[in-house]
Amino acid sequence: MTTLAPTPTPTPTPTPASASGSVPAPAPGSIPGSIPGSASGSAPAPGSIPAPGPASAPVFVERYLLSPDMVADPYGHLDALREHAPVHWSPMHHAWLVSGYDQVMRCLRDPAVSADRVRPLMDAVPQGAREDAERAFGILSRWMVFNDPPQHRRLRQVFQEAFAARAVARYRTFTEKATRAVLARKALPGRDGDLMADVAKPLPALVFARWLGIPRTDAPSFWYWNARVADLVLGTAQEESEFRASLQALVSLEDYLAGLVARRRAEPADDLISQVLREGRVGESVTEEEFVGMLTQMAFAGGETTSNLIANTVLALHTRPGALAAVREDPRLAQGAVEETLRLDGPSKMSIRTAARDFELDGRTLRAGDRIFLVTAAANRDPARFPDPGRFDVRRTGATHLGFGFGAHFCIGAALARLVAVAAVETLVRDHPDLTLDDPARLAWQPSLLNRSLTALPVRY
Repeated sequence: MTTLAPTPTPTPTPTPASASGSVPAPAPGSIPGSIPGSASGSAPAPGSIPAPGPASAPVFVERYLLSPDMVADPYGHLDALREHAPVHWSPMHHAWLVSGYDQVMRCLRDPAVSADRVRPLMDAVPQGAREDAERAFGILSRWMVFNDPPQHRRLRQVFQEAFAARAVARYRTFTEKATRAVLARKALPGRDGDLMADVAKPLPALVFARWLGIPRTDAPSFWYWNARVADLVLGTAQEESEFRASLQALVSLEDYLAGLVARRRAEPADDLISQVLREGRVGESVTEEEFVGMLTQMAFAGGETTSNLIANTVLALHTRPGALAAVREDPRLAQGAVEETLRLDGPSKMSIRTAARDFELDGRTLRAGDRIFLVTAAANRDPARFPDPGRFDVRRTGATHLGFGFGAHFCIGAALARLVAVAAVETLVRDHPDLTLDDPARLAWQPSLLNRSLTALPVRY
């Protein structure tokens, strides 16, 4: 599910779209607003006179998606955006915002929509840090999520068997034991804590390190490098020093994983790297350099999505007593709770693409080089596809949500993420009936265009 994060940089006036990865802040003097009645609505200006015609029709006013209220709760505005135009040119974001379910699906299938967006990320690096960037961006260019078919297919096939649901299911027992162990250490009855720090982050880290084959002694460095790589890829690095640290972390992570691959060639173990090496594709369908580069993607993606999925699901259930009671009565519905979170308030709000050539979408002409924001957070609430789309229904069936993407770029780690998230949610609901949240209205979210991530989730166990 990894996507390239544009970095917000103020610009006085919007310019035409390009493949740049930056997202400018609103122009000075611009007036933020939304349609009346949306979560972030604004009243008409005093003394304004409604235009003739259908006076009841709301006027859509674009909002900057990284403004604090949009970070806190974007959904009212995204619903309004989809209703206004499911394919909308945004001068504010220098991009096409695609928010309708059918339109997003078209983009996910259309070869005219390219996932190759390493160059925009490079463009966001401050000039002073460019000298450190060449090798780091060479690594990113080997990430399958930044490649189009047929290159993407060739890279992905190396991991296809290892990520299949039947292969991941082998880790169910370990995951359940790890969940109980983490909760036994942190979730002591009557204790105040932060569920993000106590459970949602360490549990996926434990499972993924075991699956990838990271020795426990190496874990602190491994996860430090991952955190810094996340700053780069998700766009939270802003200062030159932060970019330098992130670029160096990516290089260090590749060096470490290259060494681990060499060790597993000499001494195979029960882990992902050993399994892929046994299958014999490394050195044939992909080079060893490509394999190690893709492992850096796996390392980065292994924890972030699952951590946010666990926390967001716990938040969803504990702010909806009916849904929580249903899962408590039948813990098997934890799977449904995780799926509804992926649809309604998942770890990913959108992904970014570029038009590889001119093409038509919903009557609009997108030009080669235009940036395209696939707003899955809006598509997953499209009433044309999901009945009563704003309702959190742990028994929902029917249309496929886009929480893990679709098609060629469907998240390869989805089965593992689901396994860990369901284990965590089921165990919390079953074994910790007294868990309560602090005031949900005081929660803070990371300022990311792409990810939906809490900074903390204060609870009482």
